[in-house]
This record gives sequence, structure tokens and C-alpha cells, in this order.
Amino acid sequence: MKIMAILAHPDLNTSRANRALCLELQRAGVLLHDLYGAYPDWNIDVKQEQQLLLEHDRIILQFPLYWYSSPPLLKKWFDDVLEYGWAYGSGGDQLKDKAFMVATTTGGSEKEYRSGGFNRYTLSELLRPIERTLTRCDAEFLPPFVTYNTTKATDAELLQEAQRYAEIARMPSELLMS
Repeated sequence: MKIMAILAHPDLNTSRANRALCLELQRAGVLLHDLYGAYPDWNIDVKQEQQLLLEHDRIILQFPLYWYSSPPLLKKWFDDVLEYGWAYGSGGDQLKDKAFMVATTTGGSEKEYRSGGFNRYTLSELLRPIERTLTRCDAEFLPPFVTYNTTKATDAELLQEAQRYAEIARMPSELLMS
């Protein structure tokens, strides 16, 4: 299974958590594709991005949670790359049977992301627009990998979480869905 992680972090140098996650993915042989590094001018090469999607079986969308959503360049990536007639709509079947997973980080605790908690909603609920976008393209949407409490985590805790992430990223879909 060929796996690619699309990283959407506007300032990776300041992120202990996302850097740790990226390092473990790379050690596990996962291709890391940094959107902010590749497109500092925000001019996305749509054909190149589509080709990368075609070359991989599982695509991980990794980003820090920004105001209950993804960073803006990832939203632009969705808008530009997932074209009508290519990803969805008449003749748009290029993502059929591809598996997508969201990996996100948040400074808040899991307790804060519960129905009735401080943020009112679970992370799964907040990720529904991404889930629906991908399932509209006939892709499989795997359960998200969420790293909570990133601002309070020690380096050892982040390393342990990153190792767990790299292991889950390579698991067969059937195991992740059970």
C-alpha cells in the first residue's frame, strides 16, 4: 500500500507536535507532501496534485485544527484539485476506492471536544465537511487520528503519540474501521 501524507501547516517550524508526527511518518516510509512548502505563493499545480493522488492508495490529510477547521491552503487545495469531472460528477471517479484519513492536532483536551463540552462538538462532528467532500468523491473516509493537548504534552508524550500515529497510518482499512 502506497501512503502519502499531505501536510497543511502554515508554520511547521513552530509546531512540536506536527514535526514529531511528520518525522515518525517519514521513518515509516510514508511520503510527506508539505503544501505550504510546495506552494508558498498558493498557486497549486492541480495536475501534479492529481497525479500524486493517483499514485497513492491512502492519503492522510495532516493539519493543526484552526478555528474548528483546516488551515486555508488545504481548503483551497480541495477547491482546486478535486475538480468536477475528475474527482466527482460525470466521469469523475479518480478517487474511487482511495482511502483518506485526517490526522489533526489540537491544544485542547479530548474532554473539551465532546457533546456538551467546552467546544460543544466532537472532532468527528467538526470534520464532517471534509468527510462529506471525500465521500462525495466515492473515497473511503477512515476514522481520524487526533492528537489532543499538544501545548501541554512533553516531548516523550509527543514521541509516543507520533509512533502510534505511524503505526495506525499503515494499518489495513478493515482494522481501522472495526
